[in-house]
Amino acid sequence: MSDTSGKSDNAAAPHKAGAFDIRNIIGALMGLYGVILTLAGIFADPELEKTGGVNANLWTGLALIVVAAVFVGWARLRPIVVPEKFDRPDDDPTRPGPQRKRPPSH
Repeated sequence: MSDTSGKSDNAAAPHKAGAFDIRNIIGALMGLYGVILTLAGIFADPELEKTGGVNANLWTGLALIVVAAVFVGWARLRPIVVPEKFDRPDDDPTRPGPQRKRPPSH
């Protein structure tokens, strides 16, 4: 049966920051850099004599991938909920940018 009341099922669901959550952005960038460094560690010359016998690109890339997974997991497990209603601050005439129009006084 379909719901004919006009209400959607997700109307009561809270709105989340989603892709605009800074943790997702940081996680994506760290993951991208981690993949690039991991690939450089696998396919490029490791230059082990400069790093004391350690493939620095490979290990740093893997560490960045782990940190990226932690950031994205944190954002998924504890999402930021954007409130539906909030009090707007009073309009400040010294604030740069467009001003809100005030209703005419009687």
